[in-house]
Amino acid sequence: MDDVAAPGLRVLFCGINPGLMSAATGHHFARPGNRFWPVLHRSGFTPRQLRPDEQQELLSYGLGITNVVARATARADELSDDEYREGGRLLAAKVERLRPQVLAVVGVTAYRIAFGERKAAVGPQEREIGGTRVWVLPNPSGLNAHWTLETMAAEYGRLRQETSQG
Repeated sequence: MDDVAAPGLRVLFCGINPGLMSAATGHHFARPGNRFWPVLHRSGFTPRQLRPDEQQELLSYGLGITNVVARATARADELSDDEYREGGRLLAAKVERLRPQVLAVVGVTAYRIAFGERKAAVGPQEREIGGTRVWVLPNPSGLNAHWTLETMAAEYGRLRQETSQG
């Protein structure tokens, strides 16, 4: 699945891995129950709610999307720790090449495993990758039910405020 990315983005969002629907359509966060697109809009990153097939428009807002692991699965718990760690290594190289202002990993468990940060929590991290700040956000999957649309939008909004330009 192709990244939506370019050098010098304000935020590079990083999903865990493509779901089966995303892999089939080629669009990130394509499953109808996924809350990424509504949360992105409610948090103020986009002026309207984009559809997955409009993902390229993110670039005009200084935003992009990639994944920790490229392999598509029905559920993220089908991935091995080795896949996460290798994905973290490849992601770090990608971030060093693209140099976004912030890498925002959407999923605290994926971040913990991929980067060996067992105690990481949602929010800004101490880690930097080649000068890029790292932030962990809640996973927008409908399976992550203890985060509501409102609480997720508030957390994404906190990142947006930190990265506002002017």
